[in-house]
Amino acid sequence: MEQFATEDQQVEAIKRFWKEHGTAIIVGAALGLGGLWGWRYYSDTQMATKEAASVEYQNAVETYGEEGSADKITAFINANEDSGYASVASLLAAKQAVDAGDFDAAASHLNRVVTFAENEELKALAAIRLTRVQIEMNQLDAALSTLGNITNEAFAAEVSELKGDVYQQQSKFDDARLAYSGALEKNANNPLLQMKLDNLAVAAGQDRKSVV
Repeated sequence: MEQFATEDQQVEAIKRFWKEHGTAIIVGAALGLGGLWGWRYYSDTQMATKEAASVEYQNAVETYGEEGSADKITAFINANEDSGYASVASLLAAKQAVDAGDFDAAASHLNRVVTFAENEELKALAAIRLTRVQIEMNQLDAALSTLGNITNEAFAAEVSELKGDVYQQQSKFDDARLAYSGALEKNANNPLLQMKLDNLAVAAGQDRKSVV
């Protein structure tokens, strides 16, 4: 649970980025298309729809953390499934679902981002969070499968650490040790990783005693 809390800054950064630049990105894309194929192919109706989605997104996420905000954000996602805003909003909805203890709903929101998001960083972030939800639900094989699909090198340390978490829960302590060590090589400044490695020896010893 604490891992989700430490990513609040990422959520806030995403919210700020889309609030400040979302409309500009959409308009810029439209202008680019206009230069290539002619503005006439990008109808006023399409532009109005995208601008409306931008406004609706801002209205929805500004309620984040308030009573009833989860329903508003989910309603926005359902009404704007084809927009880039829906993926960002789905990350927020997943965070709210985790806070409420509804891991099935969180997994559903995160799967949506992993499946439909066009931005690779968003897809990878969603997959990392989906893995944590799957671990919480004891869906360990599914968690490993999710991690196996993350190819973004920026998340390599987190992928290795989460593999270690899964292997430890599966009592595969040698695999866990290798995974944690690999994560520590990629992120030597993370004291939690060293703590996990130190605790691994204790867990492995207790497991051997239980077998005997």
